[in-house]
Amino acid sequence: MYSAHIVICGAGILGLTIARELVAAGCDDIVVFDKEPAQGRHASGRNSGVLHAGIYYDPGTLKAKMCLEGNRRMTAFCEEKGLPLFKSGKVIVARTEDERGVLDELLRRATANGGTVEMIDEKRLAVIEPNARTVDRALFSPLTSVVDPKRVLDALREELETSGKVRFFFNTRFIGATGPNTVSTNQGDIGHKLFINAAGAYSDKVAQAFGIAENYRLLPFKGIYRKLAKPAADRIKGSIYPVPNIKNPFLGVHFTRSVHGDVYVGPTAIPAFGRENYGILKGLDAEVPEILFRDARMFMENEKFRAIALEEPRKYFFKHFFRDAARLVRELRPEDMLPSSKAGIRPQLVDIRTNRLVMDFVTEKALNSVHILNSISPAFTSSMYFAELVVKEHIGNLQH
Repeated sequence: MYSAHIVICGAGILGLTIARELVAAGCDDIVVFDKEPAQGRHASGRNSGVLHAGIYYDPGTLKAKMCLEGNRRMTAFCEEKGLPLFKSGKVIVARTEDERGVLDELLRRATANGGTVEMIDEKRLAVIEPNARTVDRALFSPLTSVVDPKRVLDALREELETSGKVRFFFNTRFIGATGPNTVSTNQGDIGHKLFINAAGAYSDKVAQAFGIAENYRLLPFKGIYRKLAKPAADRIKGSIYPVPNIKNPFLGVHFTRSVHGDVYVGPTAIPAFGRENYGILKGLDAEVPEILFRDARMFMENEKFRAIALEEPRKYFFKHFFRDAARLVRELRPEDMLPSSKAGIRPQLVDIRTNRLVMDFVTEKALNSVHILNSISPAFTSSMYFAELVVKEHIGNLQH
């Protein structure tokens, strides 16, 4: 049997940043294990790479608390390691007159969160993002940046391995908790003094193996993208986002220029039928009936989910996806938009007692274990600060 002082399930961005924070706190015996052959194979390595700047989140929430400082730390990490970093800025545009009020609310939230944002008119918007279209005014976020998530994950793994204090076990799938200080995997048992659940889309299942989080389930939503062909891509300078429905945790289809110069359009938020359902049928497994039942119940009982379920699946069809994107810019033709293999799954936490989408991060603690639930956007942006707070508030003084 393997053993370590601290064992982390999940080699995504939170698993790696928590391991990094533990090393900084003095822990020298850490195991990180993951069912995949390498780190960040799911949400962490498939996201758009946008570092958010604290605009959308209700003041007082964990997301609001962590986002800006997380942005600063991730930016500093990329600069220190020489990783690609595009300080793109972002504009949020109004598609209708009614959305101008939401722009005002976003400005209020961003200001309360300590963010740097500016309400700009159409003339100023034309200078910052010439192809963007808005009604009367838009919100400009100069601190929004873009990174290469895979390069960040690679750099974190290299740093952790070089420390000599962290071991990685890949192709190692969590099976269950066999006692207060042991977990079982397909590669054998692993003993621990402390277990940290950073399993992303499976974090609810892992937590339930420890007898907690029984009232939570993760519901998968699929994000698909398209890519802009040139010269249309050259007309997008940074990121163009729509005014979101702030009652839901999704930001809507948007334009993002990557650190490598490609411009992606997306993602959608289509209810998926599996936690790894990246294609039409790919990633379907024995959990499909349970997810379908959960979706059906949410559809009947939750108005927000019902609106998403009725609108988002249409975006599988090009004309609906194109229509959404075209409302954000002055010039876009159907032939400008190319297919893309880029796809991701957003595992959204649901409280099954109320059938409500949980809007904030959730961390729960059980005997000898800490569980990170609902690690959705802006989890990548927030990860380095999130990791520090997890260690300080949930782990405390490390005894060897």
